Amino acid sequence: MPEKNVVSWTAMLNGYLRYGFDDEAMDFFEEFVQRGLLWNSKTYVCVLSMAGRCCDFELGKQVHAGVIKGGFSNLILDSSIVSFYAQCGDLESAFRVFDVIKRPDVVCWTTMITACSQHGRGKEALLMFLQLFSDGFDANEFTVCSILNACGEERELNFGKQLHAAVIKNRFRMDVFIGTSLVDMYAKCSEIDDARTVFDGMGKRNTVTWTSIIAGYARNGHAEEAIRLFRIMKRRKIFANNLTMVSILRACGLLRTLPTGKEVHAQIIKNSLQDNIYLGSTLVWLYCKCSENSAAHKVLQDMPIRDVVSWTAMISGCAHLGHEYEALEYLKEMLGEGIAPNPFTYSSALKACANLEDIERGKLIHSSISKTPALSNVFVGSALINMYAKCGHLPEAIQIFDNMPEKNLVSWKAMIVAYAKNGSCGEALKLMYRMQVEGIEVDDYILATVLTACGEYKGTIKSKSKYFLHPNSSIT
Repeated sequence: MPEKNVVSWTAMLNGYLRYGFDDEAMDFFEEFVQRGLLWNSKTYVCVLSMAGRCCDFELGKQVHAGVIKGGFSNLILDSSIVSFYAQCGDLESAFRVFDVIKRPDVVCWTTMITACSQHGRGKEALLMFLQLFSDGFDANEFTVCSILNACGEERELNFGKQLHAAVIKNRFRMDVFIGTSLVDMYAKCSEIDDARTVFDGMGKRNTVTWTSIIAGYARNGHAEEAIRLFRIMKRRKIFANNLTMVSILRACGLLRTLPTGKEVHAQIIKNSLQDNIYLGSTLVWLYCKCSENSAAHKVLQDMPIRDVVSWTAMISGCAHLGHEYEALEYLKEMLGEGIAPNPFTYSSALKACANLEDIERGKLIHSSISKTPALSNVFVGSALINMYAKCGHLPEAIQIFDNMPEKNLVSWKAMIVAYAKNGSCGEALKLMYRMQVEGIEVDDYILATVLTACGEYKGTIKSKSKYFLHPNSSIT
């Protein structure tokens, strides 16, 4: 072209983006900027789309500032700004822009609903969906998929069933995306039979559909069926993505099916996916589950990037297998790499200290926990109680229990067992009474432990203690 203007430059930029040539689009954009041409609203929309896809937050913010400075405003441009902030995970800025749009359309509503659904704000997504209808809009298929995802994450089964009914009544077109979202929603709500019914009734399925049902079976304790479906998927030559691999590795770990796990590991290596941090972490977990510590160690060492999940898989695996010294050494190595433990890491390390009756290292870990929000975690608190009790430091265990902001069955159990095994049978029985008064069932394990440890307490517990409770008894 002998002469190029903002329209032709913007058309080319849009073309690059439409066909997924993001790197070329960025190079083209830089040349466009160097030419010093004035932008139009379409240019702003294209650059915001590019910034959102590349998660280039600084570029997007500068473009937004340019929109404000230039006085540009229309629904498409404003929706693009909302979409940019949503893609970059800045939901507060997305809401600020969304809230000043006079009449957002269904696309803009769907952008916000999807952003909330993808960033763990499912309740807000559901409320916005209801608001969309009250404002007189009809949802589209993209909105429905996002809401079904929110229903799954929030375990809102009834809401999800209402949407499914609307799909059946042809209010929304049943396609592979809505079908997959329904499978995923039912599976996450532990309704695996309903998930399978939807799956079997789908005329067309894709990799995500197969992955959703396989993950659902693995998550709901049906590992055998997950593996069976994976084999069918392979026979039909359907591509397995990283999430499929993670799900099937979890199924193999639950069943301790090491040969199948190794087969999947070989496929991961063949496809050059071994550098993926999620697959690597799951492989570490699988080998630990199957008591293959050396294989787990090799996978961990070969990972180019290790995060808290991969280290915790190794630490918890060692602690579970009785390799407590190794677990604590891995914790030391992890800290040396500057990776902060999470509550699961701390719980596993404390379990190792408890089994070793290593009070010194247990106290050091407690000191580290005290400087983090993990101190208020109910599982970390329970692990601390167990560690101090096993090391014979009952007063410290009591203090932890009394200061816990939240208690669950695990923490009650830890404290009762701590009392019983440290000879404070009367206190153990009192706590059993308190536990049931607060509406938490005294299970067979607690009762058996107390009976075993305190069987000689004042003759017999049943005849001498007013605190004796049967697991199925009730307090009136």
